[in-house]
Amino acid sequence: MADRLAVDGDELAHFMKQLRKSRTALVGIRRALLDANVAGLGTDDLDSACEDFQDHWRYGTDEIGKQTEDLAEIIEKSRDSYREVDRALEEALRKAGHDSGGSRK
Repeated sequence: MADRLAVDGDELAHFMKQLRKSRTALVGIRRALLDANVAGLGTDDLDSACEDFQDHWRYGTDEIGKQTEDLAEIIEKSRDSYREVDRALEEALRKAGHDSGGSRK
């Protein structure tokens, strides 16, 4: 079973970087839209609908950004845990081999 488990720490680091980059992009888009003024686009109903959309967009991008950062942190912790377990397993196997005189059956 151990021969099927493989964790690529570099790939996880790249994934975390991409997640954080996407969150930064969302924040940038939202900041760019802050100055957009929907008043005077047309009817009062259209203006109201645009304001509602902007409020929902702001809330949605905030939530996506928070969840993206949370996911990046979870992946980082998982990567670090895998590395720690891998080092401990390697040390235990090295010690077991040393304690048994290095012989294999």
